[in-house]
Amino acid sequence: MEHEIVIKRRQGLSSIDFKELWSYRELLYFLAWRDIKLRYKQTVIGVGWAILQPFLMMVVFSIIFGRIAGVPSDSVPYPIFSFTGLLLWNIFSNSLSNSSQSLISSASIIQKVYLPRILLPTASVIVTLVDFLFAGIIFIGILIYYNFTPNLIGILLVIPMIIFTLISSLGMGFFLSALNVKFRDVRYALPFFIQLLIFMTPVIYPISITPLKYQWIVALNPMTGIIESFRTALLYETPVDWNLLTISVVMGMILFVFGVWYFLRTEKTFADVI
Repeated sequence: MEHEIVIKRRQGLSSIDFKELWSYRELLYFLAWRDIKLRYKQTVIGVGWAILQPFLMMVVFSIIFGRIAGVPSDSVPYPIFSFTGLLLWNIFSNSLSNSSQSLISSASIIQKVYLPRILLPTASVIVTLVDFLFAGIIFIGILIYYNFTPNLIGILLVIPMIIFTLISSLGMGFFLSALNVKFRDVRYALPFFIQLLIFMTPVIYPISITPLKYQWIVALNPMTGIIESFRTALLYETPVDWNLLTISVVMGMILFVFGVWYFLRTEKTFADVI
């Protein structure tokens, strides 16, 4: 009597093979480098867009919200106030845009070659760090122009805040990239979602203008506590609201776990649906 043995890949978080992911680390580098080159291919000013985009956003926000609307910036020049928020916000928003299309743009690879597919949205999120570096150069120039000296504690928090931002970005990126394989509406709905979310995040305004009893609701947005805490530590002498930061970081971790779980659960259908 013959017995048939069927080997099925585990689904969900239990299917993560960290040893395999580590063995593909060089592929992750090449995927990220490919995305960087494709992003600025056949553009007139190339990586200059990484500088021009946040700078123009800062100028528009400073005119509309800083001067016309009179949004408070708590004694800090509004261009510095808004650009501080944009530094981390652009990592988050660009990560969502890039990662949501990462599987679709790599359809030929997914259908022909085996690789841990979770590397594709991961590489597209890592690319946003390049934009952050260029934006950081502009930020230093703005600080010099206004003769403003940031606090040391804020400088020390740059890397932790980037890590927290990447965790949230990866979580939503995994979810959106997997969802976009099945529902192509994501590419049309996501830009509107990002535009809406920036007004629900203290990028162009301080969280202090939100009534205290509702601030915990705003903090459920994972970027709220991260941006507000980073700005407070970098620009002000007031202590960081650790409760606000904790809520946002915990939400970011929840999004990350959910995003990984959903991605791995639906991964087996990518090659057939894409």
